[in-house]
Amino acid sequence: MGREAADQRVSQLSPAGPDLVRLVRVAARAVARGGLAHAYGHCSARIDAERFLVCPPVPMGLVKPGDACAVVPLDGALPDGVLGEVRIHREIYRRRPDVGGIVRSMPPKAMSLAAMGRVPQPRHGFGSYFHPAPALWNDPQLLRTDQQAEALAAMLGEGRGILMRGNGVVTAGSSLEEAVVLTWYLEDAARIELDALASGCAESAPVFTEAEARARATWDGRIRERMWDYLTAGDIELQPAP
Repeated sequence: MGREAADQRVSQLSPAGPDLVRLVRVAARAVARGGLAHAYGHCSARIDAERFLVCPPVPMGLVKPGDACAVVPLDGALPDGVLGEVRIHREIYRRRPDVGGIVRSMPPKAMSLAAMGRVPQPRHGFGSYFHPAPALWNDPQLLRTDQQAEALAAMLGEGRGILMRGNGVVTAGSSLEEAVVLTWYLEDAARIELDALASGCAESAPVFTEAEARARATWDGRIRERMWDYLTAGDIELQPAP
C-alpha cells in the first residue's frame, strides 16, 4: 500500500470488498498494539444496512495479512465460526444506524475500574467524549445470549462506550477508525480516574460540565485521524509495496 493510498484509507473505503477487509485487520492489530486487548476481543465495520464485517476469531494482535473476515447479517443466526459475543455488535448495529464500527476489547485500567463497579468521569479531554459518563454493564458473566446482547445495547443507548464489570469494554463510533480511537480514549479516562481514586481526591476533583464536554469533544483538526495514525503506525498492511 503506497503512502498516497494510506493517507486516504479513512475517507475513501469501498462499502465492501478488499479495502474494508484490510481495514478490519489493521484495526484489530491496532487495538492489540495499543495494549487494549490480549487474547480476547474483536472489532467490526458496518458494510451496509443489513451486514457487517468482523475480524477473524483469533487474538487481534495475531491477525495476519490475508486473513479472512466474516460477514455477519443483522438478522438471523451468527454464522459458523463467529465468536458468540459478536452478537453485541449485531444488536448495536440494529439499534444505531449512526454506528459504522465497533470494538470489543480488554483495556487493563478500564477493566480494573469496572471490576470495582466504577466508570471514569469526564475529567480530561479524552474523557469528555463519554460525557456524562460511559455506562456500566453490572454483570461479570460472559455475554453469550441474544437477550444479554439486547440489554447491553439498550444500556449503551446513544453513548460511545460501555464498561462491562470485570469483563472489558465496548466502544461504538461512526466508523471503525473512530471506535478504535474511542477505545484508547476510554482507557486513558480510566487511567485518570484510577489516579484520582489513588490520590484520595476523586470526590473533589473537577469534572467537565456538559457545555465544556460538548466544546471539547470535537473531531476537528484531524483529532481522530492523528490518533488512528499513531495506533496503526508500522502496520504491515500499510507499508509501501517493495
